[in-house]
Amino acid sequence: MSPAPERAADDESFTAVVAAVTNAFGDTTRRQIYLHVRDAGGLTAGEVAKAFALHPNVARHHLDKLAAGGYLEVSLDHNGSGAGRPSKRYRCSSRATPLPPPPRPDVLLARLLARALELLDPDLAARMAEQVGEEFGRSLAAQMAPGDSQRSLQAAMAAVADSLTAQGFAARAENDGASTAIVRNHCPFSELVAAHPVLCHLDRGLVQGLLAGLCGDSVPVRMSSRALGDDTCASVAG
Repeated sequence: MSPAPERAADDESFTAVVAAVTNAFGDTTRRQIYLHVRDAGGLTAGEVAKAFALHPNVARHHLDKLAAGGYLEVSLDHNGSGAGRPSKRYRCSSRATPLPPPPRPDVLLARLLARALELLDPDLAARMAEQVGEEFGRSLAAQMAPGDSQRSLQAAMAAVADSLTAQGFAARAENDGASTAIVRNHCPFSELVAAHPVLCHLDRGLVQGLLAGLCGDSVPVRMSSRALGDDTCASVAG
């Protein structure tokens, strides 16, 4: 007997939450860094590196992972003299809790959006959905890493996967040497997308916007989607 739809949805949501929290806090040092930043009220990567006897790049890696998951917020501290590059300061996000509930999509709003897109020419609807997703992705990238624009594609894809996982997609980055892909094991809009595949173009635009914001240049993204008849839901960059 197959599980009831409500139970299956709850199980998928729980899996997404576990994936997000494990990805962000599965490392002991990272958990300690999060608590230290929270108690301090905000620190730079250099200050964290000094407190934990880490190389600054290692400290920055942990902090960026927490920021990508939405657990830390990032701002720029400008030197009063105006000289030198401003430092990034990480603070505990006002939205985050140690075990956040899974994002709950507004089903009514999403259905209305899908219905509105259906009234348009299919090609125009796909372009509009992709544009909206890309604009939101760029704004999200700016919050994740203000002032940064030169991450490698592989590093940016890993950050995008972290961010999507925090939004309930249970995503992971895969690199086969020739290309890098973000594969999603769970979609919080799966039932709605199955009926309205045009919504998949929002996801494609979101990944393109995130990559553009993190890499500094537009990166073409090829999309596969189960709702469109593919075997997997993935975004392949390049």
